[in-house]
Amino acid sequence: MVDWNLAVATATRLVRPGPEVSRDEAREVVAELRKHAKASEEHVRAYTRMIPEGVEPHDTPVLVVDRAGWIKANVAGFRELLTPLLGKMQDRRSTTPGNAVLGAVGGKVTGVELGMLLSFLASRILGQYETFAPATRDLPAGSNGGGRLLLVAPNIVHVERELEVSPHDFRLWVCLHEETHRTQFTGVPWLRDHLQGEIQSFLAATDVDPGTVVERLREAAQTLAGGRPEGEEGEPTPSLVELVQTPEQREILGRLTAVMSLLEGHADYVMDGVGPQVVPSVAEIREKFKERRARGASRLDLALRKLLGLDAKLRQYRDGERFVRAVVDQVGMDGFNRVWTSPNTLPTKTEIAAPADWIARVHRKADS
Repeated sequence: MVDWNLAVATATRLVRPGPEVSRDEAREVVAELRKHAKASEEHVRAYTRMIPEGVEPHDTPVLVVDRAGWIKANVAGFRELLTPLLGKMQDRRSTTPGNAVLGAVGGKVTGVELGMLLSFLASRILGQYETFAPATRDLPAGSNGGGRLLLVAPNIVHVERELEVSPHDFRLWVCLHEETHRTQFTGVPWLRDHLQGEIQSFLAATDVDPGTVVERLREAAQTLAGGRPEGEEGEPTPSLVELVQTPEQREILGRLTAVMSLLEGHADYVMDGVGPQVVPSVAEIREKFKERRARGASRLDLALRKLLGLDAKLRQYRDGERFVRAVVDQVGMDGFNRVWTSPNTLPTKTEIAAPADWIARVHRKADS
C-alpha cells in the first residue's frame, strides 16, 4: 500500500537544508530548547491549573530533532494510524487477480508522494506533540501509550533569524506553545483515546473502491475549478482533502476540527498569557509572527497550503484562541477547564464560533 522506507528516503533527499550553524551553536540550541521545555512545564501548569495526576516528565519525552528526525517520526506516526485502513485496502486487493503486482507499484508511487509532502512540511514545523507516537530505534515514546514532544531545532533557528528577534525569547515562546499541548494530553486522560476513536472512525468510513475514489476526485477537481476567486466574500473554497470525503467523514471531521481548534487556540492563548511574565520581547515576537503567518510565501507555497487544507490550520489557531479568550473572560480559567470534563463538554464546531452557546450548554445546565 505504502512503501514507508521510500517515503522516508524521498523526503530526506528532497527536504531543504537547514540554516548554517556551527557544531558549538547546534549544541547550544539543543541545550537551550531542552531547558526551556522543562521551564515551560511549570509555567503552563501554573497558568492553566491543569496538573496531570501520576504522570512524570519522562513519561512524555522531549526530543530536539532535525528535519530528517521529524520526517522519520511522522512516518512512524502515519504508519501507526493508517494500519487499519491499509489492512482494509489490502484485504480488498487480495481478492482481485493481479492486484499484488499493482499494489507493489502503487506502494512505491504512494511512498514517493508521501515523501514529497513531508519534505514540504519538514522545513515549516517548529514543534509538535505527537499524540500517537510509536517508539522507534532512534525516537523513544512515552510509556503507557503516552506521546512525545518534538522541537525542530533548525526550523526554530531559521524563523528566529528571519524575524530578527531574540533567540532566547523566541525559543522559550515556542516551547510554551508546544508544552501546552503536552499538558493537555497528560492532564486529560481520556483525550487521547477520544481523538484516536474519532480518527479511526474517519478512516473506517473511507471508501476503498477505486472507481468511487476516482469519481470523487473528478467531482472535487470540478468544484475546485469553479471555486471563488481569492478574497471573494462567502465561505472559503474547500480543499481537495475536504472534497474527497464521504458525508459520514465530513460529520466526523466537523467534530475533529472543533477539538483541534480548541487545542490550538488554547495553546496560543496560554502562550500569550504566560509570555509577558517570562518572555521580555513577547509583544514584538507575537506581532512579527502574526505578520509572517499572514504574509504567506510564494504562489506555489500558497497553492500547496490550499490543496492540503493547511490554510484551515491557520483558521484553527485564530478561531480557537477567540473561543478560549471569550470563555475565560466570562467564567474564568476554572470555568473554562470544564471543557476537559468529558467528550460531551467539548465544544462543537458551531460553538467554537459562538462561545456563549457553549457556556449556556455546559455551565448554565450544570449549575441549574
